[in-house]
Amino acid sequence: MNTDLTTLVEHTTGHRSTTGTTDGVTTASASDRGQFRLPRAEALETESIHLIREVVAEFERPVLLFSGGKDSVVMLHLAAKAFWPGKVPFGVLHVDTGHNFPEVLEYRDSTAARLDVKLNVAKVQDYIDDGRLRERSDGTRNPLQTQPLLDAITGNKFDAVFGGGRRDEEKARAKERVISLRDEFGQWDPRNQRPELWNLYNGKHRPGEHVRAFPLSNWTELDVWAYIAAEGIELPALYYAHEREVFDRDGMLLAVGEHAQPKTEAERASVRTERVRYRTVGDMSCTGAVLSEAATPEDVVAEVAATRITERGATRADDRMSEAAMEDRKKEGYF
Repeated sequence: MNTDLTTLVEHTTGHRSTTGTTDGVTTASASDRGQFRLPRAEALETESIHLIREVVAEFERPVLLFSGGKDSVVMLHLAAKAFWPGKVPFGVLHVDTGHNFPEVLEYRDSTAARLDVKLNVAKVQDYIDDGRLRERSDGTRNPLQTQPLLDAITGNKFDAVFGGGRRDEEKARAKERVISLRDEFGQWDPRNQRPELWNLYNGKHRPGEHVRAFPLSNWTELDVWAYIAAEGIELPALYYAHEREVFDRDGMLLAVGEHAQPKTEAERASVRTERVRYRTVGDMSCTGAVLSEAATPEDVVAEVAATRITERGATRADDRMSEAAMEDRKKEGYF
């Protein structure tokens, strides 16, 4: 464990940490994972589980947005804990852009099978094939997810949709309530927000409307990673340091692949193999990697604690389209 992180954990919890080494990689033993469970983590977990149970009690057909990304993984883990030893009493929904990382899709499928939850998949490619959507000139499909998402919600009559959005990610998400009403068109009005006093949530809605519920609203990226370390949660391997062929575009490192190819002479000249990891996962065409040697959750905790740039601001091209890019998409019905 990183020395500074060890000091932080010992100072906060009063416990000393011990580590083991496997194939040259230092990891915390299972018995020490609880040392990452700081008092704040206990409170956040309790708050999130309370919200998940409240939504299941109040709504008829909830569903959880699950992409295989770290936030949705933590959210599903919390749901499994909320109803253990029973099954998670709702399915999961993924809007597949067709440009996803293969290893993330494999993780998505295996996790749904392991937990025996129904996996609903809405495919952007189907909408492009039949003309309901058109490819964008910039190549990214993330903004095209809105219509398939809304159609899946309407078609399956979902009345509550769990999302993994966090307020620290982006300023539009910071405006969102924990329980957020969407009108009959699936749209969000930031001026029409209900008060949320203590842990009392208002889920009332008219026919055709639905709500979005955000169990991780009050979590930060560091909270998520500390929880992953404490709980021993498995993630897709691309969240940890690995070698990948990348190139430079707009200040980001994009992976060379089917959905992201260097276009200009400068981009082609920048192609190289680097040791990188991903802080957030979206389209391969718009999600950048970061240089990193963090090979374990504990390493990532130390790395994230030292950074001052949000994950989306640093590595998501779709959030750089305009100052209000995320808010505009959310008003249309985006996550």
